[in-house]
Amino acid sequence: MSRSHKKSEELPRVQRDENVLRTKIHELRHLRDKLRAEVKRRQARVKACSANVETNQTAEISEQQVLEKQKENVKAILQAYRFTGLSGKLTSRGVCVCISTAFEGNLLDSFFVDLVMEKPPWIHHHSIPVFIPLEKIAAAYLQSDLQRFLFSLCEYVNAYSGRKYQADRLQSDFEALLTVPLQRNSLCNLLSFTYKVDGRDQSFSFSARLLYEDLTATLPTDVTVTYQGMEASTHWEEHRASHEILFRTKPLHQVFASFSKEVEKLDLSLVS
Repeated sequence: MSRSHKKSEELPRVQRDENVLRTKIHELRHLRDKLRAEVKRRQARVKACSANVETNQTAEISEQQVLEKQKENVKAILQAYRFTGLSGKLTSRGVCVCISTAFEGNLLDSFFVDLVMEKPPWIHHHSIPVFIPLEKIAAAYLQSDLQRFLFSLCEYVNAYSGRKYQADRLQSDFEALLTVPLQRNSLCNLLSFTYKVDGRDQSFSFSARLLYEDLTATLPTDVTVTYQGMEASTHWEEHRASHEILFRTKPLHQVFASFSKEVEKLDLSLVS
């Protein structure tokens, strides 16, 4: 009875001790979790700081590498295009590019662009005519795609030289056929003139207006030919329409060279 009484007295004390231990264990686990979370946060901060340092160092190296890569790209571009009129040489600042234009195998004018290969690259000096949209082309491609910048610029200056060449040939080789002198603007993308086609006993005059809306093209996008003088017959109307097609599809001087052959085939008896 004595032992039983003693056990009954110890049981509540043991239960209290167990409760205290459980509470202590719970507190220790909670503290452990907090410490683990703090360690992870500090590790993340250390890692982020290290990454920023490495990024800054990499950025400094990468910028130099980008400039070197740009120079290598320029050299590759010049090598690839040396047979298409694009050439150049490296300078202390970057590269000086020369664009040699041609039309129908005839060498025409040459232009240069002196590029400074910095970040971003920029144009130090150039000989591109003021009416060529160089600033627009540079804004679109110079910083993002140097090869496309040079290719686009080549298209514009080659087309300009080609249009100018045709207009010059018209004035020099076919001046006798022009009854009103050729009118043209600086870009040579708007031409107007009056010309005659000689028949056996009379001449027939036409006025032409050629518009080159695409500044990278050497053929007009819009052509208007009108008959001058008395009302034209159906036969001459057909020839007027055929002239418009010729101006749209062939270089200007080639069209005039074909007129003499065309006149030989005309049956003027059909003229009213």
